[in-house]
Amino acid sequence: MKFETLALSLFSRTSFSPRPKPRMASTLTQTLTRPSDPPPDLDELLCSDSGQPKEDRRREPEPALPLSESPSRCLAGESRIERAWAHWTKLGRPKLIVAPMVDNSELPFRMLCRKYGAEAAYTPMLHSRIFTETEKYREQEFTTCKEDRPLFVQFCANDPDTLLEAARRVEPHCDYVDINLGCPQRIARRGNYGAFLMDNLPLVKSLVEKLANNLQVPVSCKIRLFPNLQDTINYARMLEEAGCSLLAVHGRTRDEKDGKKIRANWDAIKAVKESVSIPVLANGNIRHMDDVQSCLEETGVEGVLSAETLLENPALFAGFRTTECVVGSEGNCKDGKLDQADLLVEYLKLCEQYPVPWRMIRSHMHKMLGDWFKIQPEVREELNSQHKLTFEFLYSLVDRLRELGVRIPLYLKENREAEVSSNGLAASSS
Repeated sequence: MKFETLALSLFSRTSFSPRPKPRMASTLTQTLTRPSDPPPDLDELLCSDSGQPKEDRRREPEPALPLSESPSRCLAGESRIERAWAHWTKLGRPKLIVAPMVDNSELPFRMLCRKYGAEAAYTPMLHSRIFTETEKYREQEFTTCKEDRPLFVQFCANDPDTLLEAARRVEPHCDYVDINLGCPQRIARRGNYGAFLMDNLPLVKSLVEKLANNLQVPVSCKIRLFPNLQDTINYARMLEEAGCSLLAVHGRTRDEKDGKKIRANWDAIKAVKESVSIPVLANGNIRHMDDVQSCLEETGVEGVLSAETLLENPALFAGFRTTECVVGSEGNCKDGKLDQADLLVEYLKLCEQYPVPWRMIRSHMHKMLGDWFKIQPEVREELNSQHKLTFEFLYSLVDRLRELGVRIPLYLKENREAEVSSNGLAASSS
């Protein structure tokens, strides 16, 4: 796949006991009812586009300055960088972050991950046009609560005005409004958003500028790599100059979709980090806390994002790892007295507190119990045969797995407990 040539003028350097009682999650309409699943043509809605758009500078940040209440349009470049670092510092400089995942990084899952060490989280990607036009979509797809911070709310978009309208609806409830510039899936190509905006950089720049000049909260962006490193560096610098206050870099190109087969390029992430002055986060290759340690050391970034591994093991950031992640180091690991069924029960209780669509709950059942279902596939088929789910059924399914003797523990390292310390490196104890 060929990318369009990057315009030089655009890249000029000058320029997450007893079952709890339901608890209200804050939505834009303060709804208490369990959302029903969305219409079957949601993918078509996501793809339709009735709103198509008409020298090394890296330095250590200055001491944090008080946050101004005025929009960032009033700030010069240096002041904007200082503001970006002041905001990141005010949030506590989180290092362990739940990545945005469509239908999977919803409120109950975020709260579960937060219990087990996550220090910040992204919402699932929200479609800016549908978010502005459809109240039901807003009620179902965006919920939060006061403990759900720091929070990035992520939108896909291709029209600056529509994006701003959507962003203003969530601005009081989040710490960053994030623009999805990294989704590589076919639905993003059809809808003209995500990583496919890499072919229209002036539009990308206008999206960032529109939010940076009109919101009180900072703008962040999540990107993928260009095949050419210098193009990626130029891209990151353009986003910074347009008003991006934080950049999350997925270390793969948009054609590299299989994260289990293709390693993320930490060297490229490091190069981006060294080329801009705003906080940078790394995404890719984070399977356990040793990977967190290595990534922070090798790239110099402010924090890491995890997606797929967290879906299987929401306790990743507390040091727990799956069987797959202890192969070759079994002698150094011990049963952590926690397993994925335990985590799933916690997740279901959170879903009773914070209602979300059943399709999300079903997805998490398969992700967390995938290995268990391989041992007892008839239990998986029983789940798949249920067109209408209930919590009673889901709890009984977990009980049945246990009665069948299925248990796959999560592990902890025996001789070394790794935790990310205040200086961003892992502290060791033996």
